[in-house]
Amino acid sequence: MVDHQQKTSDTVPTVVSTAELTALLSAPKAEQTIELERINQFLAGLSAQERVLWGLTYLPGNHALSSSFGIQAAVMLHMVSQAQANIPVILTDTGYLFPETYQFIDELTQRLSLNVKVYQAPMTAAWQEARFGKLWEQGLDGLEQYNRLNKVEPMQRALADLDVGTWFAGLRRSQASTREALPILAIHGTRFKLLPIIEWSNKDVHLYLTQFDLPYHPLWDQGYVSVGDTHSSKPLELGMTEEETRFNGLKRECGLHYDI
Repeated sequence: MVDHQQKTSDTVPTVVSTAELTALLSAPKAEQTIELERINQFLAGLSAQERVLWGLTYLPGNHALSSSFGIQAAVMLHMVSQAQANIPVILTDTGYLFPETYQFIDELTQRLSLNVKVYQAPMTAAWQEARFGKLWEQGLDGLEQYNRLNKVEPMQRALADLDVGTWFAGLRRSQASTREALPILAIHGTRFKLLPIIEWSNKDVHLYLTQFDLPYHPLWDQGYVSVGDTHSSKPLELGMTEEETRFNGLKRECGLHYDI
């Protein structure tokens, strides 16, 4: 049973210091692998809230949370902002989000007093269409170019602008086969990435949202289990997997969490 109770940061246990974590970033790959395995074994014994507090207490550098403001986004937005008010929340806005998503962003920003940092591609959506056509209709190569322009590059810029040393995200293993092996803590280049709810089920998410009276994305009621852009998201239908509701089933990941 996942513990959904909010914790305090009075005493946060650890098996590694901030200084040791900082040094680990520049350690040889083999050493990183061994030490991360040890740390992840420790983190596996903590609740999601305890992992958040641990990360905020010990992981080095500036902290930030990324969010797509998707179907179950309120969980991480609430959990992290309750532990650290005013933490930057990075949103990559493609210009093609659903109207309901923009309304959801406004609702949660006001309710949770979020410090949202919006990043977009330098080239507007209309200009991209004029120059390249509808990239999402141009097969896998077109999708990958679209995602690089509108998601990967803006996120890279956000992490650099905010000088982020530790990146919090709400990925879960049950969301896709590509996420089944993700650890709680990883090193991505020069920064740490912490996934506090990585092993949560849909039931765990529902219990947390219910406990804290938090909303699902408005499109949840219309059958959406995953929401991104209007042109590449569709409701779950009989016989479909969650992965097939995005990018016309060609791929699950936009690259944001894998190419950075």
